[in-house]
Amino acid sequence: MNRRILEERRIHPGIHEKVASYRGAIVDEVEAAVARYDVVVVGMAQNPFPRKARKLLERRRIAHHYLEYGSYLSKWRERLPLKLWTGWPTFPMIFVKGVLIGGYQELQRLVDGGEIEALLVAPRG
Repeated sequence: MNRRILEERRIHPGIHEKVASYRGAIVDEVEAAVARYDVVVVGMAQNPFPRKARKLLERRRIAHHYLEYGSYLSKWRERLPLKLWTGWPTFPMIFVKGVLIGGYQELQRLVDGGEIEALLVAPRG
């Protein structure tokens, strides 16, 4: 996969630190949760898709950890670094064994195809 990210050499040295550390605490918090729990759902209030993902996991009796950051009207600045970090444009962001699997629709496909069980028993990514 070739994910388009501006090359570091094309970023002025005077702003390297700002780019590297932009609201890093939220990324650190998610990384810590991803390292600790097999399944992590990162969402936001008022968005129905994190709720659907959590209900799907609960129906399948798959334990998960949920992190919620704001709503449509709040904390968008706090959520932005997560989108920049993962490259995933929407919420929820779902991690299984340290791997970003996508959002609700991708989770649904993995469940429907029976792949979620294999991911849960696989070594951490």
